[in-house]
Amino acid sequence: MIKAMKFSTVAALALISAGAAQAADCPIKVGVLHSLSGTMAISETTLKDTMLMLIDKQNKAGGLLGCQLEAVVKDPASDWPLFAEKARELISNDKVDVIFGSWTSASRKAVLPVIEELNALYFYPVQYEGEESSKNVFYTGAAPNQQAIPATDYFLDELGVEKFALLGTDYVYPRTTNRILEAYLKSKGIAEEDIFVNYTPFGHSDWSTIVSDVKALGADGKQVGVISTINGDANIGFYKELAAQGVSADDIPVVAFSVGEEELSGLDTSNLVGHLAAWNYFMSAEGEANAEFIKEWHAFIGDEKRVTNDPMEAHYIGFNMWVNAVTAAETTDVDAVRGHMWGQEFPNLTGGTAVMGVNHHLSKPVLIGEIRADGQFDIISSTEPVPGDAWTDYLPESAVLESDWKDLECGMYNTETKTCVQIQSNY
Repeated sequence: MIKAMKFSTVAALALISAGAAQAADCPIKVGVLHSLSGTMAISETTLKDTMLMLIDKQNKAGGLLGCQLEAVVKDPASDWPLFAEKARELISNDKVDVIFGSWTSASRKAVLPVIEELNALYFYPVQYEGEESSKNVFYTGAAPNQQAIPATDYFLDELGVEKFALLGTDYVYPRTTNRILEAYLKSKGIAEEDIFVNYTPFGHSDWSTIVSDVKALGADGKQVGVISTINGDANIGFYKELAAQGVSADDIPVVAFSVGEEELSGLDTSNLVGHLAAWNYFMSAEGEANAEFIKEWHAFIGDEKRVTNDPMEAHYIGFNMWVNAVTAAETTDVDAVRGHMWGQEFPNLTGGTAVMGVNHHLSKPVLIGEIRADGQFDIISSTEPVPGDAWTDYLPESAVLESDWKDLECGMYNTETKTCVQIQSNY
């Protein structure tokens, strides 16, 4: 899959003598693995469109290594095992050089054994639970210390929340994130009986009992807050039920980790004003870079009502870092590109610079936004860029682990025993 620029005969001979990368077949193929149907289509279709926009822009700028880029799009249809099957198709049959894909951690976990077996590159653009570091994945969304922990601190320090409802969809991301948050809240003095945890299936629609249970938590007069790891179209029913039961942000604030502008675009947000979301990007962020990105998006998609969101920015950063790493490596060879990804820098759309760590996680600012009546967010809190932590400090089995693919060549290094626990992921 090595590809390089096609030169004149004289220039090519000169490069051969210098030991440079050799020309190979064009085009360079970019796999796009996002659900375009099923419960996650509400979130993932836009990410497919984002990748098509980025690829189109790169081609208009001259392509990469003298080749045009070609998007190869697969629809795993919100079916986690199908993600693995489609990933194998992309790598083995379509011969893609890189894959950008997934939203849920369940789908990413399904892909892991395939990309590690076949040594492919995978860029994952969504906030997740951490507790993972694969040499074949670059995690451009937030780890818990870049979203879940800061959002919980905001509830504790700014809103005085004393009782917590941790509501999530029933799969790995919410369960692991909430396990981390339960440990963190207890370390902050929150009693176990003041932490209510509930999981619902993908696509869950009947929220009346759960919302009633959350309201009942505050019967003793303590301030209740909801931390939501609800994913996909189940959010529509959840927020509608909050409004139906008259729950305002003043009564019981909700901070969501998987609800952004795209999810709110399908809702009547008039009754959701003041509820919160924690991300690393909001469309409402001011600045020339973001304004230009929004302008390009509207021109590409042909609809000025289409919103931008955090995972779109993550794809934007990840794609451009990959382009720069390929350019530096003068090849799309996976191992060569990986070595040039460490330390890659690229401007955030919210200001500042994202840096790729040797643990395959980005440094990112943490933003908290309040939902507005128009479905956008007022940014009420922001931080300097925070380096992503693959292994949380709040679970004892993880606190001793470190990820360093550059010097330690290990994603799960035990700092106490000075040993590499595993190279391949624990599926």
